[in-house]
Amino acid sequence: MPFYEYISTEPQAGCDYCSQPVTILQKMDDPLMRKCPYCGHPVRRLISPPNLAGQNSRAPTAGEAEKAGFTQYRKIGKGVYEKSAGKGPDIISSD
Repeated sequence: MPFYEYISTEPQAGCDYCSQPVTILQKMDDPLMRKCPYCGHPVRRLISPPNLAGQNSRAPTAGEAEKAGFTQYRKIGKGVYEKSAGKGPDIISSD
């Protein structure tokens, strides 16, 4: 179930609960909350970025990068990079 954030349509007129963004756990098919459950003031849902933590939030390993057709480099000095996976030049330098 996703979390949704709601705030009063007029934060200065809402109660302590809805005058600041409040996070609610709801099913995706639950109806939108239209009013604050404490003061009855109209509220609106905020658009928030998703939380993308998990398996795909890490950097790929050298083998995974090469398998996907990418070339991966690692820094070995100031402005100098060495290929660690994939096709391409063995060394890249800013010279």
